Amino acid sequence: MAEINLMEKYPRAKRDPEARAQEKTEEDRRIARQFGKEFFDGDRKHGYGGYNYNPRFWAEVVQDMIKHYNLKPGDKILDVGCGKGFMLYDFKQAMPGLIVKGIDISEYAIENAKEEVKEFVEVGNANNLSMYKDKEFDLVISITTVHNIPLDECKKCLKEIQRIGKNAFITVDAWRNDEEKELMQAWNLTGLTYMHVNDWKKLFEEVGYTGDYYWFIP
Repeated sequence: MAEINLMEKYPRAKRDPEARAQEKTEEDRRIARQFGKEFFDGDRKHGYGGYNYNPRFWAEVVQDMIKHYNLKPGDKILDVGCGKGFMLYDFKQAMPGLIVKGIDISEYAIENAKEEVKEFVEVGNANNLSMYKDKEFDLVISITTVHNIPLDECKKCLKEIQRIGKNAFITVDAWRNDEEKELMQAWNLTGLTYMHVNDWKKLFEEVGYTGDYYWFIP
């Protein structure tokens, strides 16, 4: 298990958490947590404000993952919370021989997945990965998804990722100090389980998660 920033080359958006905190309402959060059209392609206050493919987001990130995990053609990857499959597409572009799969709770995202990977993605919940065999995947990835479910389900998800993956990398909402905690609480739109980085580490130990991880901090 290692804290490693494999998202280093993912572009960081310019954010104003304080302004967002003043604008966001519980109704906005309720709509966002439905993970439907409004979250992906609706008003910016409900989510992405337009979720479209751009290679600048994932192309370099997947190259780093391929190198770090020494992936080779024939290896199997699962993306838990794959959205429209953009990262899986870039994995296939970087190494066409990879076998990719993705699940997402959003029927809208799967229905509107990138055409080239549509056959590899399906609707599924991060709290139920029982359809997969032990160590079925060479790498299981979950980017800013695990924290979107309640704590008990979060624990179950981490155990399942551990079970089905030979390697794993996740990112979760977290903070390291009071200032970052305030920013997180202001920025958070969909997260249900978020905590201090040390508490995340304790949780990983509790559930036996030994994969790699990093933090999303606004």
